[in-house]
Amino acid sequence: MDQKFRIIVVGIGGVGGYFGGLLAREFEHSDSVEVVFVARGEHLKKIQEDGLKVIQGNKEFIARPKVAVESVTQIGPADFILICTKTFDLEQTLQGLAPVIGPKTVLLPLLNGVDAAERIQNSYPDSEVWKGLVYIISRLREPGVVENSGNIQQLYFGSDGHSDPRLETFSQILKQAGIESTLSSNIDTVLWEKYLFISSMATASTYFDSTIGKVIKEEQDSLQALIQEVKQLGEAKGVALDPEIETRVLSKLKTLPYEATSSMHSDFQAGRSRTELEALTGYVVHEAQRLGMEVPRYHSFYTDLKGRSEG
Repeated sequence: MDQKFRIIVVGIGGVGGYFGGLLAREFEHSDSVEVVFVARGEHLKKIQEDGLKVIQGNKEFIARPKVAVESVTQIGPADFILICTKTFDLEQTLQGLAPVIGPKTVLLPLLNGVDAAERIQNSYPDSEVWKGLVYIISRLREPGVVENSGNIQQLYFGSDGHSDPRLETFSQILKQAGIESTLSSNIDTVLWEKYLFISSMATASTYFDSTIGKVIKEEQDSLQALIQEVKQLGEAKGVALDPEIETRVLSKLKTLPYEATSSMHSDFQAGRSRTELEALTGYVVHEAQRLGMEVPRYHSFYTDLKGRSEG
């Protein structure tokens, strides 16, 4: 690569830690790509002292970014910013990124919802914002350690309505780092297919307080109803979805380990006050109401979960 690129990964949890870890490992000694981690607390301290340990199955490696910081004020403009925080942290995260967003910066959210790019564009209307998503079962196991415990680790990204040579450049960077990535020309469709997957899984696993394997075994009818309602909402919003998408989403859910669950379910189990309930369940209910649609299963589950979260 003739040009030097600075990639900032914000949020070094399950998503940012795994994909950022692969980038940092590949480009640790590179003169063309600089990888920066943004983290905080004891996790940041461990990364600064020992690097980030990334575990996948029976393999592991140590990722050492060019620098790991809590504040980006001294970093300088980024070429690419991967936003890997929770959806409820997005606006606060964006405020802190102002010092590194220059005229040529691309922002790429890898969040669980479908409205992250729109929210980023509202905060930075003159910036280039792409859309992205990942399929992965990964978590921050302890400070300085991220574990990918699933068998899917795919990243998709793209841009609406226009071509940009940076898309292909970034695709090459990801592939060089060993990341299973796809540059999609119909990213909205792919984003909503992921949303069918994650929203139904998170809502069902949290409502039934069960692993996804147990939900499929004992509550598959409810799970299928959720998938159908999200599909109908996406189509009402003009998203082109495959007629077989419901079957494909259920099949993909069945490939997950029996004991796998959603991060939202884990947050509810831990009694955390902040969860992704609004992004993954409430969004469906509120958008359906706005469009005059009925989503009875989502409405019922959301009402119950909202009560639990506030109780």
